[in-house]
Amino acid sequence: MKSSVLTRYRVMAYVTAVMLLVLCTCMVFKYGFDMGEDVTLAVSQVHGVLYIIYLVFAFDLGSKARWPFGKLLWVLLSGTIPFAAFFVERRIARETLPLVNGVPGAPVKA
Repeated sequence: MKSSVLTRYRVMAYVTAVMLLVLCTCMVFKYGFDMGEDVTLAVSQVHGVLYIIYLVFAFDLGSKARWPFGKLLWVLLSGTIPFAAFFVERRIARETLPLVNGVPGAPVKA
């Protein structure tokens, strides 16, 4: 597997996670303090587009790494849980790195 597949996933995982935290902050200001409605709208739309790109890259990585469906689903949903994408990205990078480096017979954990 090419390293660019893993790199694309890692970049989008971080970007999606950061945008989700920004969106959560905007939601607190919008509903808690009744301010920043326009900013929340813009941030939510940007996060939505970035999340779709994240889904494509995560699915690409999962199909090339031959993940089971449950693992793929967990990785795809981690972009919707604040802070989860940071932890899932680190674990996925650690597990997928042997496949990128071409280690023969590297196990893929479920």
